[in-house]
Amino acid sequence: MSQPEYTTAQANALTNHDRKPIHIPGSIQPHGILLALSNQLEILQVSNNTQVYLCKSPEDLLSQPLSYLLEPQPVEIVKQCLVKKVGSANIFKVLINTLYGEIYFDAIAHRTEEAVILELEPTDSEFEMSFLNFHSFASEAIAKMQKTSNLGEFLHLVAEEVQKIIGFDRVMVYQFDESEAGSVVAEVKREDLSPYLGLHYPATDIPAQARELYTRCFLRFLPDLTAEPVKLVPTENPTTHQHLDLSYCLLRSFDWCCTEYHQNMGVKALLVISIIQEQKLWGLISCHHQTPKYISYEVRKMCEFLGQIASSELAHKISNSEWDYKVKLKSLQSEFLESISQADNFIDALIKPEIRLLDLVSASGAAVCLDNEITLVGTTPNIDEVRALIEWANTQVSDNLFATDSLPKLYQEALVFKDTASGLLLLRISKIRRYYILWFRPEVLQTVHWAGNPQESMQAQADGSYTLSPRKSFEQWQETVRLTSLPWKPCELDSAIALNNAIVGIVLSKADELAKINLELERSNQELASFAYAASHDLKEPLRGIYNFSTVLLEDYAQVLDDDGMECLQTVVSLSVRMETLINALLRLSQLGQAQLRLQATDLNELLNQVIDIFRASRQDSGLVDIRIPRPLPTVLCDRVLVNEVFSNLLGNAFKYNDKTEQWVEIGYFSQEEAEGQRGRGAEEQGETRGITHTQCPMPHAPCPIFYIRDNGIGIPQHHLETIFRLFKRLHSQQKYGGGAGAGLAIVKKIVELHNGHIWVESTVGVGSIFYFTLE
Repeated sequence: MSQPEYTTAQANALTNHDRKPIHIPGSIQPHGILLALSNQLEILQVSNNTQVYLCKSPEDLLSQPLSYLLEPQPVEIVKQCLVKKVGSANIFKVLINTLYGEIYFDAIAHRTEEAVILELEPTDSEFEMSFLNFHSFASEAIAKMQKTSNLGEFLHLVAEEVQKIIGFDRVMVYQFDESEAGSVVAEVKREDLSPYLGLHYPATDIPAQARELYTRCFLRFLPDLTAEPVKLVPTENPTTHQHLDLSYCLLRSFDWCCTEYHQNMGVKALLVISIIQEQKLWGLISCHHQTPKYISYEVRKMCEFLGQIASSELAHKISNSEWDYKVKLKSLQSEFLESISQADNFIDALIKPEIRLLDLVSASGAAVCLDNEITLVGTTPNIDEVRALIEWANTQVSDNLFATDSLPKLYQEALVFKDTASGLLLLRISKIRRYYILWFRPEVLQTVHWAGNPQESMQAQADGSYTLSPRKSFEQWQETVRLTSLPWKPCELDSAIALNNAIVGIVLSKADELAKINLELERSNQELASFAYAASHDLKEPLRGIYNFSTVLLEDYAQVLDDDGMECLQTVVSLSVRMETLINALLRLSQLGQAQLRLQATDLNELLNQVIDIFRASRQDSGLVDIRIPRPLPTVLCDRVLVNEVFSNLLGNAFKYNDKTEQWVEIGYFSQEEAEGQRGRGAEEQGETRGITHTQCPMPHAPCPIFYIRDNGIGIPQHHLETIFRLFKRLHSQQKYGGGAGAGLAIVKKIVELHNGHIWVESTVGVGSIFYFTLE
């Protein structure tokens, strides 16, 4: 059977086995008797061996009150169970008169959902063990366990102390792993027996239903696996018409599979003690004897008590063994998060130095994915493989944290990079954006020693299904495990979660800071705009005076002034005109900053015709003006007056900065879909025919059109493509290309941004320019 076939068969067989109601077997072991009582303590069911111990047949006892069998004091003790929670037991000694004489029993009473159950085991002692006797018996073992700090030594000591108390041939400590399989981690045995220490056992050996019972009832005792079980009479509870729940019963009979399994190991008596960690079954203290062996109830309770002490101490031993590693992770985590919170560049903070991100979870490689940007650190699959892995995780992983030590078994494509990523720890930082951190671990070949071939427990049936069957052999059987990495520890997963929480906190903190800065910036901009408006408006009056008085001097006192004086006055007039132009530009910008857009549906063809008519009228002495419009422009929602100013400025600049004999300007637009293709073609065509250098275009996300104005003018140097939009930025002297204030493009940019749009330019010197803009 192949590994995938075995895994499927194992899952199906376990499911079938777990359907078997082993907690309601309808029978008990023969070393005691059982009575099921109603809430009125009337006997509803009894085990079919009462004649042996009480000299009374089941028929003699059924429907009788408990007082028929017991004295008032023990009856009162049993009655107390009615007010206790399910599973809580009252334990006491009881004397019953029989035809054989007086017999003492260890009595255990507890309540279920449907009945009160009383178990009676005959005992040679009429006295309960005192606390002092119990303490002296167990205190030495407890003291030894508490002094031992090493986990392996501690588990061996637990097995050794239990073996001293019960004298069984073999006592083992068995630990479960994440897959519910387990291994023997400590063993004390008779010298002539084969060792089981270090051997692994599949999950099928202790199915889920049995493990669940071990979490409810901490001790299981089977003194004779060859003994015939004793049926309950009647089989069903006459009140509920259901089989009696014997989950908490010490006498509950054993499943045939359990019997055959242990008999195949040569075991005739069995004692199992649960080891519980964080309310989960961590492992078992499993005790085997080669011949039937009875242990008194007091000794069993002592073993159960040692098991509880072992569970308590185990938490400390595990904690101590992992403490140093956890402290290291916490320290690294603290330093890491502090550097992230102070960093300007998020990715740099994560990967520099790279070892910090890897050490955070003891990984050999990592990938940081922020949308489509992927950064690799350490030993990893390549970019394309990581990208494909993230696509798989998007559809297959719903949790924010996902970990596996056998990725190729879940994601077949991972077989090609198993050497670098057989283990994967994936952290989803955002469910809205594609923000991930992935950590990788390489394949580690492992040799697992099994107690017999685990596949032998799967028996094929005629219909093709598989059932669970006890293995016949427990000889050591080796298996090489491939396509797995070292497993991720819980503290490493906690470290990844802490990183995620910190990142979210830092992002929220940064967003809060940014919001405060934006509010302050908005207030400052409003104050600056108000100041600019007031200053510009107030400056015009004294400037007008300078201009007027200078003009008067030139006209009325020309005969008084010499040539140098006249030249100085003419310069003052020229400079005042220049200054008024600058002030008007500044005033216009400040007005735009305070303006409210008057949005309306605007036919840009009609608007552009008005702009062109005015432009042609102003250039009547300049010959033919070649303005090309390849197709009608769309109707858009905008401020008609301001957009008129945008076209006027851009059209004017296109002809103003043009030294060609045949000048032309093309005005058009692209839809978003057309723009993607146009930019690709434009780059190729213009790169070959016109030599235009393309800048990075801030392509808008909204489906709005992209307008352009193309010319065959003088072009703009590459290093000036961003600066031309600054206020008063001129690339030429006042004497060239008709002068100007250098404010036109700054005003255009302001208007476009008021419409939530973008403006950018592509250009090559001597060939021409293309101005693009959007109005969102």
